[in-house]
Amino acid sequence: MSWLVTGGAGYIGAHVVRAFEAKGIDTIVLDDLSSGRRTFVPAGTTFVHGSILDGSLVQETLSRYRVEGVVHLAGFKYAGVSVGRPLHTYQQNVTGTATLLAAMESASVPRLVFSSSAAVYGTPDVELVTEETPKRPESPYGESKLVGEWLIADQGVASGLAHTSLRYFNVVGSGTDDVYDVSPHNLFPLVFDALLEGRTPRINGDDYPTPDGTCVRDYIHVADLAAAHVVAAERLMAGASLAPVYNLGSGDGVSVGEIMRAIADVTGITFTPEIAPRRSGDPARIVASGELAARDLEWRMRHTVVEMVESAWRARRAAGDSAEVASEGR
Repeated sequence: MSWLVTGGAGYIGAHVVRAFEAKGIDTIVLDDLSSGRRTFVPAGTTFVHGSILDGSLVQETLSRYRVEGVVHLAGFKYAGVSVGRPLHTYQQNVTGTATLLAAMESASVPRLVFSSSAAVYGTPDVELVTEETPKRPESPYGESKLVGEWLIADQGVASGLAHTSLRYFNVVGSGTDDVYDVSPHNLFPLVFDALLEGRTPRINGDDYPTPDGTCVRDYIHVADLAAAHVVAAERLMAGASLAPVYNLGSGDGVSVGEIMRAIADVTGITFTPEIAPRRSGDPARIVASGELAARDLEWRMRHTVVEMVESAWRARRAAGDSAEVASEGR
């Protein structure tokens, strides 16, 4: 028996695969490599090259490998880009999820852990986001993730599917030197690439109502995130009743300015960030409570901010200073 990880060749997915295999749970990776990397899949892990939109392939994979549960990470991630590509976003994230659910029902696969997102909240007007905070997504990406949660919940009612959805905040760091964040839109790779290319990193806005004027975000280590997926899967296999959704947040935000200073300290590259205008729609602060996940999923912050930066920088350097930066989906 095994678990299928869709999007398992991506930055987050590859960490999830390693976390499962470290606990002795076999995994099958399904990825179309539109943004993931084949080299991120551990040697010896079964890899199926294909899309979740291919229902026949998904069902065949589920049946052939006697899959007992799915971690669903495959999808189109970029919130900003999704505004200009709403149809593509909905096809990948909504149609793809519906296709996966249909294949799971046909193959009698009874468990699902879904990769959702903090983007379902939009711009919250509270200091600390909880699972009950109103959902007001502000992009097709955020909307598609919320619809995915609804689809899964409805399928749970209709078929008895055991499930939970994990809402990620800002995922950073590396748990292994051979996997790193290759997104062209995320803060850490943007700053690292600028430094490696001799450019000055940029901060978008320094006049927010925060202690240092820069946006405050909730940064979590990717290895901690991956560990929560394993616990969720184990709880579902044990027949435990999980909440429909969990925030994976730290409860304590860090400003972009603080991240920049930590990166300068870790890399040994002294720089003063350029200040650019605010980006439209960027809230001053998004920080989430992880109390519910701590109760049910053994969720906790095992890494400091410095350790997050150190691990991310080490993996980026291990890949080579001239490593190609490619898009990464979640």
